[in-house]
Amino acid sequence: MSSNEIIAAIALTRLNYFSLPGLVNLYRSVGSAEEIIAHRNDIKAILPTAQPRLIEALRGIDDSLKLAAAEFRWAEEHHVEVLTLGDERYPQRLAECEDAPLVLFYRGSADLNSLHIVSMVGTRKATRYGEDLINKFCQEMRTACPDVVIVSGLAYGIDIMAHRAALQNGLDTIGVVAHGLDDIYPAHHRDTAIKMINQGGLLTEFTTQTRPEKMNFVRRNRIVAGMSDATILVESAAKGGGLITMSLARSYGRDSFAFPGAVGAPYSEGCNNLIRDNGAQLITSANDFVSAMGWTDVQRLQEAREQGIERQIFPDLSDEEKCVVEALQKTNDQQINMLSVLTNLPIAQLSGILFTLEMKGVVRTLAGAQYHLCL
Repeated sequence: MSSNEIIAAIALTRLNYFSLPGLVNLYRSVGSAEEIIAHRNDIKAILPTAQPRLIEALRGIDDSLKLAAAEFRWAEEHHVEVLTLGDERYPQRLAECEDAPLVLFYRGSADLNSLHIVSMVGTRKATRYGEDLINKFCQEMRTACPDVVIVSGLAYGIDIMAHRAALQNGLDTIGVVAHGLDDIYPAHHRDTAIKMINQGGLLTEFTTQTRPEKMNFVRRNRIVAGMSDATILVESAAKGGGLITMSLARSYGRDSFAFPGAVGAPYSEGCNNLIRDNGAQLITSANDFVSAMGWTDVQRLQEAREQGIERQIFPDLSDEEKCVVEALQKTNDQQINMLSVLTNLPIAQLSGILFTLEMKGVVRTLAGAQYHLCL
């Protein structure tokens, strides 16, 4: 992705009063931020349906371009990756969402398109019960699904407990923040955030000098939900941000889970109500979760690798598996997001197909989360 394209995309995100889905649809229909800005004085030439407020906003975008260029320079100087919606490193699960951010700022080591990603959310007033659930869950995931990435929001309570438990158990963990990466909020979590850069990362859609305003946290929640395979609610009162994230996850077609709590316990009420109303599946352990997600063969695959079990010489392949094989025959060693584009299969479905192909010995993973065809 060229620097000019990135700067153009950042500038477009500063059209704050233009609806986010509308901006994303514009980008997707044109295919280039540079192209949009190149036609800022005659946008109807490439988008006949352009609304008057968009036309007016684009005509005044020169100041935004200057700010965007400064933002890009800051990101380069501070080792922050700027990922546009068209970038293969952009989290492809999130890219499937209608209101995906046009630009993300990321500093970290984890693959945003890892095979298994789960979000853990809940109350900022977590109890010892919630902390114990998180610690036990991460300990079990270390064995049940050690390549999982844990996502949360770096906030007080359940969020920071999830990040710290992941770090302690050797799992990558990503914090999605509601401000620019020139600061850490809350400041009390700075030490944890620094550790996460080398064992996970920090992610945001907000530019520098953006303060953690209340509305930013609501916007942040859609990234937490959208970039994950599933969202788990650990503890929640009858109302709260965790329930908003769960609602967003369901709207994106993601799997939703909740830990139950004691009847009448104030910070289990939201979880219990959600389970009662079939808004989330009840789990009591990581094994429950891994089984419900169909990730139970992860350990079996590892055992097969260790035992040196050879692949089937002539494996039977489904139509979808053949589609993936054909894509890799044309261009081998592809990451899952590019395979999704080549096969027109959604990331969630493709993850399962690739796992099955790996079990059959048809593909194997390389460094950089690339898939190599072994046939």
